[in-house]
Amino acid sequence: MTAIGWIQIILYCAIIVALTKPLGWYMTRVFNGERTFLSPVLRPVEAGLYRISGVDDKREQHWLTYTVAMLLFHVGGVLIIYGLMRLQAFLPFNPAAQSAVAEDLSFNTAISFITNTNWQNYGGESTLSYLVQMVGLTHQNFLSAATGIVLAVALIRGFARASMRTVGNFWVDVTRCTLYILLPICIVYALFLVWQGMPQTLGDYVEAITLEGARQTIAVGPVASQVAIKMLGTNGGGFFNANAAHPFENPTALSNFVQMISIFALGAGLTNVFGRMVGNQRQGWAIFSVMGVLFLAGVAVTYWAEANGTTALNALGLTGGNMEGKEVRFGIIASSMFAVITTDASCGAVNAMHDSLTALGGMIPLINMQLGEIIIGGVGAGLYGMLLFVVLAIFVAGLMVGRTPEYVGKKIEAREVKMAMLAILVLPLMYLGWTAVAVVFPPAVASMANAGPHGFTEVLYAYTSATGNNGSAFAGLSGNTFFYNLTLASAMFVGRFFMIVPAMAIAGSLAGKKSIPPSNGTFPTTGGLFVGLVVGVILIIGGLTFFPALALGPIVEHLAMTQGAVF
Repeated sequence: MTAIGWIQIILYCAIIVALTKPLGWYMTRVFNGERTFLSPVLRPVEAGLYRISGVDDKREQHWLTYTVAMLLFHVGGVLIIYGLMRLQAFLPFNPAAQSAVAEDLSFNTAISFITNTNWQNYGGESTLSYLVQMVGLTHQNFLSAATGIVLAVALIRGFARASMRTVGNFWVDVTRCTLYILLPICIVYALFLVWQGMPQTLGDYVEAITLEGARQTIAVGPVASQVAIKMLGTNGGGFFNANAAHPFENPTALSNFVQMISIFALGAGLTNVFGRMVGNQRQGWAIFSVMGVLFLAGVAVTYWAEANGTTALNALGLTGGNMEGKEVRFGIIASSMFAVITTDASCGAVNAMHDSLTALGGMIPLINMQLGEIIIGGVGAGLYGMLLFVVLAIFVAGLMVGRTPEYVGKKIEAREVKMAMLAILVLPLMYLGWTAVAVVFPPAVASMANAGPHGFTEVLYAYTSATGNNGSAFAGLSGNTFFYNLTLASAMFVGRFFMIVPAMAIAGSLAGKKSIPPSNGTFPTTGGLFVGLVVGVILIIGGLTFFPALALGPIVEHLAMTQGAVF
């Protein structure tokens, strides 16, 4: 661990804090339908889209109608991606003459991208054409990211409104999010990435002659446009198999740092949107502080673990830390930060192979996902996931003082607590349930690259990543099998929508309640006590739920490592 490493962490945190308020201000204006500096250009486009689609932008929806519209929207997304992959061989913009993708892999990929997971059981440059990468994956990256954001905004409206039956209009919210937020930022972002050396072309793959005289095919394509939204929208799916470790997806140290910033930017800004919409920005900063505490703890442990290396490496005199699986362009600190950020934010992009992290270094990304993508989290999903834990924390506080819990002027009653618990408990059912099946099912066991606790962690990580809609992998598991394609798809679907529906039910319930002014008995929710309570509730629930599984994987692997055993 070095001073330069800590300076990078501090600089990163400072930039995220600085971006949170202006992004929150801008997004609040967008979702409130207020004028922005882009309105003169984009408002006519927005109005035209409503006319074409028959949407009344003045008419809002009940939470159930809002949710049904969102679900139907995603049915269309599945059909588009699946159809493009199955018909790929007959479609244009296919310079490498890629064949049709298998049924089970097409299904897995379609579910993966509509749930904002972007789990990939394939190598992008060796499997998909330019058309599928653009029209199927990049297109869905925008829409799945927009969906997560607008669902968080709908839940915020539930807290902010009083005695109302509506939480917004899904079609209007998605249009505004894509048009005013995601597209403008990504256009500028993609140009920056091209400047850094990232390809953006529809030309053929490049043929090159190596120094030994061999012929080499270098895959290129419309990379920058996909990487911009995959990072900003916390999608994470790579144009290339090596993802952000590939020099064409992450050319420089500057591009690496900017990509890390973009992963957190919108999720952090949404905490400020919450504060603005409920009429007290300190509420948003309190939620941001909970996320910040958990982030700093995770990045400190991972950096420490990777900087100290392993007993086996140190015995060989390699005391510079664990560089296995890392790009020398980024080193230990940038790789450790990226691993924590991408699993905090439910992004899934990787600039190092998580399978090569130390046992404890790999455990932190696993825990980040198991907590339910709440530490900044996927765009939107992180905030509504965190608010579910806030509901539980407020309920616990109410039990302590013997009165009905309240949060931002709304009574938290049995319905809200039940919905929050349903959303939170369905996740470990997928994490742990499918892992238990996979480690005793012979065809699934055959896909594990490592034996012992490391192999167990590979499987646990896969189902945790899928259910948490993260998409990163331990890289040691061969997931492109019929069993894993179907079971991971089910985990992704449940992890996304079985969390969304209860959250939307809470939004509808809260929007219909009257707003209650604070009294002497109201628990303050903007100070350090509240932050500590929420952090404690998160860690207690996570510890009770996942410690036994972690003990079978990374914890026992670390203990074995100290005795010189490797897996």
